[in-house]
Order: sequence, then C-alpha cells, then structure tokens
Amino acid sequence: MSIANNMTRTKRQRRVTTIGLGRWLAYGVAVFAFSWIVTQAFYFGQIALWNYVNPQSTAFMRSDAWRLAQDRPDLSIQHIWVPYDQISRNLKRAIIASEDANFVNNNGYETDAILQAWERNKARGRIVAGGSTITQQLARNLFLSREKSYIRKGQELVITWMLETLMDKQRIFEIYLNSVEWGNGVYGAEAAARYYFKTSAAKLSAGQAARLAVMLPRPRYFDEHRNSGYLAQRARVIARRMGAAELPD
Repeated sequence: MSIANNMTRTKRQRRVTTIGLGRWLAYGVAVFAFSWIVTQAFYFGQIALWNYVNPQSTAFMRSDAWRLAQDRPDLSIQHIWVPYDQISRNLKRAIIASEDANFVNNNGYETDAILQAWERNKARGRIVAGGSTITQQLARNLFLSREKSYIRKGQELVITWMLETLMDKQRIFEIYLNSVEWGNGVYGAEAAARYYFKTSAAKLSAGQAARLAVMLPRPRYFDEHRNSGYLAQRARVIARRMGAAELPD
C-alpha cells in the first residue's frame, strides 16, 4: 500500500512540475510578445514623428560615437543636416544608380535581390549579402545594429514596411541622404562633401557624386583607400548610369 501511495505521490508531483513549467513557458512567451509589440510601436511612432521632425541621430551614429570615444578619441561624429533641395541632384542620381535603380517604383523590397543574396549566403555558409534597397538600408541605419543575422534582417523588413507606409519616397530619400555613413565618423551628404571635397552637398559635381555613391557599401574602407583603382573604375560606370536615374521629386 505504501508503495502505491508513493507512486501516486510521485505522479502528482510530476504533474505539478509539468504544469509549473508550462506556466513559466507561457509567461515567457507572453513577455516576449509584449516586448516585441512595444518595440514595434516605438519604431512606428518614431517614423511617424520623423515626417515632421528631422532625426537628430541614428543607431549607427550612436554606436559609432561610443566606438570612437573608446578607440579614436581624436575623432568625433561629423553630421550636418541639410534639406532635400540643398543636396546636389548629381548625388541623388548617383546613389540611385549605384544602390537601388528602381527606388522610386518599388515598395521598399526587391524580391529578386533578396533571393540572390540568400543563394550567395547559402553558398558561402554565412551572411555576406543582404540585397538591401535604399529603404532597407535606412531602416537598418536608423534603428538596428551592424550585426548580420536573419533575425535582424526580419526586423529590418518590418521597419522597411513602416517607412514605406508612413513616408513618401522623397522623405525617405532625404533622411537617407542625411544619415548614411560615408567614412570613419562621417554621416550624411553635407559632412561627406566637406570631408572629401571641401565643398557643400549642393555643389557636388557628377564625378564627385559618383565616387561618394561607390563608397557607400564600404565607407570606412574607402575612407582609408581613396586612391583605390576599383573606386575610380566603378565611379566611371556609375557616372555613365546617372542620367537614367529617376528621382523622387
């Protein structure tokens, strides 16, 4: 009888333990879901506000400011906001020709580019490409980290949808032009124009604009390798394509 009672008690304890674990699991899932919803609501609210107020900084700028403070205290973030109509059309055309030829007409995604990046990543066994449009790049720069992962890519796509839903193309492009990284601590078209060419973003020539556009995927590298043969050759290619670029006016 005692053995039977012990077996019953053991089964009851196991059942209580299982119920307890299930409740903790449900609680964990609920907390995660709530946190995710709050985070998305924050992103949504920020993007809505930025239709009327210019972003003062981005996630990339803030992480860079911390990095420079630790590793390069002689450098600081260079960033000067300028309105859309005070940025050279040469630069606008060059960036669209180089980064996202269908920017004006796409919905923030290029499915073919994403699939091609997926194949490249699968072949390499790691993430080496993202197939990002201008809007996707902006989503990443504004809110996310430089880490390459499929989780971050998923969040990037959600933010991209928010940007495309809440903003028109010209506003998306204006914020992009003023926030994209162009060198070691250099952010935005105005800071880049002054840093590399001692001029303003409004006065960039076609050749200067093409060089800046080519630098975008690897701005820190090209900051250190300004005489790169690839940079010069690729800039000539982009300069030839600029005339066909459609701007979001």
